[in-house]
Amino acid sequence: MKKFFFLFFVLIFFPSLAISNDTFLSLKKNKVNVRYGPGFNYEVKYIYRKKNLPVKVIDKKENFRKIIDIKKNSGWIHISQLKKSKSFITTKDKILFKKPSTFSKPIVKVEKGRLIIYKKCQNDWCKVETGNYTGWLEINNIWGKAF
Repeated sequence: MKKFFFLFFVLIFFPSLAISNDTFLSLKKNKVNVRYGPGFNYEVKYIYRKKNLPVKVIDKKENFRKIIDIKKNSGWIHISQLKKSKSFITTKDKILFKKPSTFSKPIVKVEKGRLIIYKKCQNDWCKVETGNYTGWLEINNIWGKAF
């Protein structure tokens, strides 16, 4: 009974502990400034030069989002430079398949760290486009959010 009340207390007063609220967005342009703070008056910390790169939102202040990337770099980006994410990065080498099954024809090896744009997802598979190839990837061992 004590466990039930403790769980109830945690869910009511600390819902963020019980529910994963990972929000991923991606870069809208090929050149995006990352700043030290949430405003244009803060200096530019570094510049991303990769459109569609997924970033995780870890804080919000007015029209700025504090983000962190796969390499643990963080900073503030204006919301106008971000969009809903349709991409992820592979964290291990993977195989791109013709159909959403490991028994289908393999198309190409996708190396760790590759930026992947997905078209649609079903179950544990996403139809993706990378380079000149289109096929299906199993969505384990990825950084970013699929669907």
